[in-house]
Amino acid sequence: MSSSLARTGRDKQRYEDQLRLVSGCIPYKFENNGENKNCNLENELRVLMISTPNRDDLVFPKGGWEDDETISEAANREALEEAGVTGILSENPLGVWEFRSKSKQNSCSLEGGCRGYMFAMEVVEELDSWPEQSSYNRKWLTPEDAFKLCRYDWMRDALKRFLTTITKESTNGTREEFNEHSSIPADSVTEHQILSTGSFGKPRGVQCLQGSCSKCFVQG
Repeated sequence: MSSSLARTGRDKQRYEDQLRLVSGCIPYKFENNGENKNCNLENELRVLMISTPNRDDLVFPKGGWEDDETISEAANREALEEAGVTGILSENPLGVWEFRSKSKQNSCSLEGGCRGYMFAMEVVEELDSWPEQSSYNRKWLTPEDAFKLCRYDWMRDALKRFLTTITKESTNGTREEFNEHSSIPADSVTEHQILSTGSFGKPRGVQCLQGSCSKCFVQG
């Protein structure tokens, strides 16, 4: 995590059911530093997205989950490498989504398929420089603007789940862990468990890539 260089290559990449395992997060903060969260939540909440060269739409930081790290460590690493932020990651993922990488978007086979776990991250530090700063710019947005600018439908769905959870937390006036949308504790997802077919059954929120070409998801 302290390295100034981003990881490259896929020698340590994890796979399950021919799907590349991906971990990412929705970084967020409150404009008033967390005070009076029961008031004007929509106006105070900001989420962080990143942009890529020559594109106007935005994404949340994510990347491959590697075999020498936990799923939450992977999400933290991607947030640091791509967005230059560190923070408090939710204990449980917001959900699990299956999607196709952009390089294989015209394929209807499982090749290029990904299974992504997304977390919420309360940002505590924004770095002035970060490993992939030359490739990504970061931008704080209101949830409304994030929906408009988000590149992929599955990321919009993750944002919806995040907003449902953060709104309930605010309404309850507590700082409970983000466990409303998943029963999978992040760091208990061991290599043996995640690579065993059917260990957890069908994850909630999953978008299946299998089936006919009409059901292929052209996302990445």
